[in-house]
Amino acid sequence: MPSFFIQGKGWSIMDWLNMISDVGFPIMVTFYLLYRIETKVDQLMQSIKDLALSVK
Repeated sequence: MPSFFIQGKGWSIMDWLNMISDVGFPIMVTFYLLYRIETKVDQLMQSIKDLALSVK
């Protein structure tokens, strides 16, 4: 996996442009959407854990 996925910080414009030129626009859009979905799933998992604790 490329290092820009491992950094764990925000991406600069140059990172985005380098990725688009390296892998192509459709693949870059797919990576972006997967990244967004991953953060939403992490938030959902935390909410479910909090709900389970409050029910007990």
